[in-house]
Amino acid sequence: MIEIKPYIEHAVLVGLITPNQPEDRTKEYLDELAFLADTHGIVPVKRFTQRLDLPNTATYVGEGKLSEIDQFILEHHPIDVVIFDDELSPRQIRNIEKALNHKGKPDVRVIDRTILILEIFLQRAQTSYAKTQVEMAHLQYMLPRLTRMWSHLDRQRGGGGTNRGMGETQIEADKRVIGQRIALLREQLKTIDKQMATQRQHRGKMVRVALVGYTNVGKSTLMNLLSKSDVFAENKLFATLDTTVRKVTIENLPFLLSDTVGFIRKLPHHLVESFKSTLDEVREADLLIHVVDISHPNFEEQYEVVEQTIREITSPQPSPKGKGESQREIPQIVVFNKIDNFTYTPKEEDDLTPMQRENYSLEDLQKTWMARLGEDCIFISARNKENIDALRALMYDRIKAIHVKRYPYNDFLFQHYEND
Repeated sequence: MIEIKPYIEHAVLVGLITPNQPEDRTKEYLDELAFLADTHGIVPVKRFTQRLDLPNTATYVGEGKLSEIDQFILEHHPIDVVIFDDELSPRQIRNIEKALNHKGKPDVRVIDRTILILEIFLQRAQTSYAKTQVEMAHLQYMLPRLTRMWSHLDRQRGGGGTNRGMGETQIEADKRVIGQRIALLREQLKTIDKQMATQRQHRGKMVRVALVGYTNVGKSTLMNLLSKSDVFAENKLFATLDTTVRKVTIENLPFLLSDTVGFIRKLPHHLVESFKSTLDEVREADLLIHVVDISHPNFEEQYEVVEQTIREITSPQPSPKGKGESQREIPQIVVFNKIDNFTYTPKEEDDLTPMQRENYSLEDLQKTWMARLGEDCIFISARNKENIDALRALMYDRIKAIHVKRYPYNDFLFQHYEND
């Protein structure tokens, strides 16, 4: 039997260097974009960058850079996709496609970081709930971009004196169908959100702990260690889409541990809206375990991305009567993971240049802003199970304090157990 292998797409990546985004930051964003492409099964073969004060409103990059990309595609077949690191407007997509897809060369897809993330979510969604969430986000994103799909019909005009063309009719029909589908999905999600809220209420008054962090920092691996379960984990972005909740017991203390979808820079707004119930696991948690990949070159920026997202998630929510809920500070433990991958280059004694990130040892880093975290942080290797017992002990102390505050009469039982 002949084995038919799936076709592998090849792509070029495009990013901008701006006054607000220096060259090293753009390089790191394109590294992440390449990782996203690889996660989706697309092979990046070339990167293009350009210095601009602002993205070109018509084509994102300048005409000269666009011609350079077009020439590269002509000379290096097959190139199937051009991926831009920022969200493109419908006009930009239309103009870029017109410039790249011309007679004498194969057509290429033009997508941006947002649609790439959405496609990854579509590819990886397993449960009907996750699929519903992602489909709605995808349709919401595509709705204003339908015009480009029917541009070839713009020249076809209806008869009988009407000024409406077939292209316009088709666009309106498609928008109506998609709008109806979005409305249906939104109602389905409302029903599922209510069901999941009821499920959370039925879990009783057990302390709820949520694992949060940037994507691919090792949350699922840590979840497996703490809960002795087999949550799917791999070295890919967004390995986990569905929230997994497990009952975990440390010594005599049971609690609920949830693993949530990983955060990322420039996370599409529609996805944040669609994954409301996943984010509710964070909002309603009693304790957050913020997992950080300390071996990543820009782990501090990833840390801040997650912290900012948490602040947005836990900010006061408006009520129907116009009054917002009060801000709730959620206790947090910061877990610096992957210390087994941490590397640094010792600085030469005669080197007078300022210390760089790669010149700091783990001990040096622990004396910086991390020192201010005090007992609120811990350094581990989930893969090598290093310092896991210390993490369990720290979690036990924090969860016990929450439990005893909630149930003061149980304090005697804890003291009796520990004395025994």
